[in-house]
Amino acid sequence: MNPHHQLLSKEELLALDGIALEAIFTNISDLLLAQNQMLATAESCTGGLIAGVCTDRAGSSQWFERGFVTYSNAAKSEMLAVPRTLIDQHGAVSEPVARAMAEGALAHSAAQASVAVTGVAGPTGGSADKPVGTVWLAWCVHGRTYSERQHFAGDRAAVRAATVRHALVQLAHLLGPIATSSERLRTGGQPACIQCHTCFNRLSPPPGTPCGAEPVREMG
Repeated sequence: MNPHHQLLSKEELLALDGIALEAIFTNISDLLLAQNQMLATAESCTGGLIAGVCTDRAGSSQWFERGFVTYSNAAKSEMLAVPRTLIDQHGAVSEPVARAMAEGALAHSAAQASVAVTGVAGPTGGSADKPVGTVWLAWCVHGRTYSERQHFAGDRAAVRAATVRHALVQLAHLLGPIATSSERLRTGGQPACIQCHTCFNRLSPPPGTPCGAEPVREMG
């Protein structure tokens, strides 16, 4: 593992429930309202936690449109129109399925932005290729789809908490203005590192911060 890319501990993740998470939510709600957009979520491994923390906030009805909890493969196909062949070919925890979930959330709602997550929260269900803690995340923002793989440490609760927080941090960043080169965001289909755990308290990493995370990718 890159020594500069340290996964947050469970205690650090839980600490984000304070000032950092509040700042993220404020940023998300302000950006969505300013852009006259609504948000939809499509969740598998988090079982509706992202939608839950969004709607815990007073006034969220102004920017949160709906949430899909698609825990089973059948639900992903029935509610989000994820092709069954895609799941059979790549598995439910995969980049193509995460992207299809994010895009399906927009297609089956009145939202203009979406976030989707699918992963192995554990303690069982992991494999050599997809160990416990593996999560694919995807976002549809401003007409583009972004996706990213993460591996979160800890028990089931920690993996799910980390997924919720990471999904929201990335969403806040993607909703904002296009990042400068110092933030290491590259568009046009090139790999882009938008946020890493070493900079989790910031909506963009400081210039020159090394990052060993799987890159966020924008495709098509």
